[in-house]
Amino acid sequence: MNAGGDEYARLLTRAGLEIVADGPVDDVLPTWVAMRPVVAFEAEPTVAVRHDRADLVAELNAQWYRLAVEYGVIGEDGDFLISAPGGAGGGWTRVRLAHSWDLAGTLGDRPGQAEFLTVATDGDAILGMTSEEYETWLVAKGRVGQWQEETARAAARESAQERAAAWASLLNGPRPTEQLYASWMEGLGGNRAAPEDVLRRLLGRTHHFLWRKQPASVVDAAIAHHDWQVRSRLAESQPDMTADQWTRLVLGEPAHVRRLQLAELAAHRQVSLTDAGYERLAGDPSPHARAAAARLPGLPRRLLALLADDPDSAVRATACAHLWPHLDRPSRDALLSDPDGEVRTAALLKHHEDHPMPRSLFDELDLGTRGIERYAVERAHAEELSVRPDPQWRLALARNPHLQPDLVARLAEDPDDDVRLAVSLRPDLTEEQRAAVRVDIDPRNFRRGVSWVTDLHDDPEAMRRCAASSHLLVRSSVARAKRLPPDVVERLARDEDRVVRLFLAESCDDAPGRMLLEVWRWWSGSLSFPDRPHGHPNFPRTGLLRYADDPHPRMRLLALDDPDSTAELVERFSRDPDEEVRARAASDPRLSAASAVRLTDDPRSSVRLEAAGNPRLPARTLIGLLRDRERAQVAAGNPALPVSVMHGMIDARGYPVTG
Repeated sequence: MNAGGDEYARLLTRAGLEIVADGPVDDVLPTWVAMRPVVAFEAEPTVAVRHDRADLVAELNAQWYRLAVEYGVIGEDGDFLISAPGGAGGGWTRVRLAHSWDLAGTLGDRPGQAEFLTVATDGDAILGMTSEEYETWLVAKGRVGQWQEETARAAARESAQERAAAWASLLNGPRPTEQLYASWMEGLGGNRAAPEDVLRRLLGRTHHFLWRKQPASVVDAAIAHHDWQVRSRLAESQPDMTADQWTRLVLGEPAHVRRLQLAELAAHRQVSLTDAGYERLAGDPSPHARAAAARLPGLPRRLLALLADDPDSAVRATACAHLWPHLDRPSRDALLSDPDGEVRTAALLKHHEDHPMPRSLFDELDLGTRGIERYAVERAHAEELSVRPDPQWRLALARNPHLQPDLVARLAEDPDDDVRLAVSLRPDLTEEQRAAVRVDIDPRNFRRGVSWVTDLHDDPEAMRRCAASSHLLVRSSVARAKRLPPDVVERLARDEDRVVRLFLAESCDDAPGRMLLEVWRWWSGSLSFPDRPHGHPNFPRTGLLRYADDPHPRMRLLALDDPDSTAELVERFSRDPDEEVRARAASDPRLSAASAVRLTDDPRSSVRLEAAGNPRLPARTLIGLLRDRERAQVAAGNPALPVSVMHGMIDARGYPVTG
């Protein structure tokens, strides 16, 4: 039962109702849609019973039952849907009448003044009871589907004068609540029709739109914005900023502490600065800023030695950790003999990534299992670790890139599954050796990329070898390459593991169209790759009309992508029994205004949300959605919003609201 908890269930039971089934009822019209003909200003009662009647409760129950049977609210199986005060979320509960029942005497503040709504299980008949000042009304409506169609057609008939008046009513009406205003700002930030001047005005009112790439004028405005929150969020989230923009953002920050924060963010995101930017940051009076400079990629060579010889030991230690591969031999030797102990330790750790580390030093630094994975260890130390009872030490050793072949072979026979798996993923194994390691991989488990395979993505021959591997995780990592040779693509597109095919569809620009269609049947996109496989450049765009009558709904909705599809097909799909097909039609700009209005009341929330963004919606309907807490953000993203209205919405409150 989705409409309430135990207390609500007890209320329905006291009213003499048997709850037929727990769980959501979401294939009929929403309760607030069913309520409209009952509470509308122009509503007329089908039956009205005065409160001073002696047998008020009995008469109301009798009239409700008569109308419920007459209008078909009670089905042949005796079931119907009810929504009454006390139900969490105002949803429907499927019920039937018990032997003894009393709705009018139980479902209200007092007997005879009941408030509840009942609907046929197919949603095509409504019967509500509501208490007025002197009498209780029963309002019945049949042929609800036809009524919805007629109501939608009437709403869609909107003249230019009516449209202008509607927009004026929004801007001249009540000011939105802070929560509603925040939803408007979020929606405008994602509105693809919002011009740059609107986006610039949103700075300081919402931040989330900065996660998407913005025009240069918007980025420049954010860099110069007076609000620190705008500048910091830009540094945290804006993709693909240029070296010049990053340099202006970091070095133009007037507050010292905040400038350091921006420099840290730049280092964390591994962005590039201009040559002048590197120079100024590497020569900054603050050692924290210079340490951030040491972590940036693309440092000019002349600055490497400068930072490695910095007067501040923390900067020199950072240079060890991040610049070691780029330092010359004299700079490395100087750091290894540095007078500061922390600098010497940092240098020693980098040195022993490829030079055996004495056991005494390992124990002194207490490096643990992570140290075993990373640093070269002496032979005797490795032998001792290979037979330790705790498998975590053997697992770390199995991941050590410097391990001798005989110890690798020993660990390949280890009794622990994780240890053997780690051995099987070593880059120094031949494919024959890899296949000989006994591993058991659950294909349903989450998969991380194998780093050494990822590093070889640009090597065609290496990709051919790895794509032919018997190891599932190696093949999965190959499939994550952006580009692959045709023969490798063909092999992976036929891989027996469907996650390998999924990874190919998500990551590889060479994935074939036939495989993308196959993946589309069961995968609609992830947070990391929200537009794949459908947004893949090789996804078929023609010849899709053949799927218009496909029994698989995900294939059916593809027909609307075909350039030869018609508005008539959009209308047909707007009445499809499948939620996803209707949602696709609801977003199509070819959909008629009347159908767009109708779908804003669809039983399924996903369809209603897509319809709220349809540009064919009349202004009066769109304004209602802008006032609706749940759909205001989507409605504010509707491209049909006039630019003047967008500015008016921004001006609707006299102070900025940070989203």
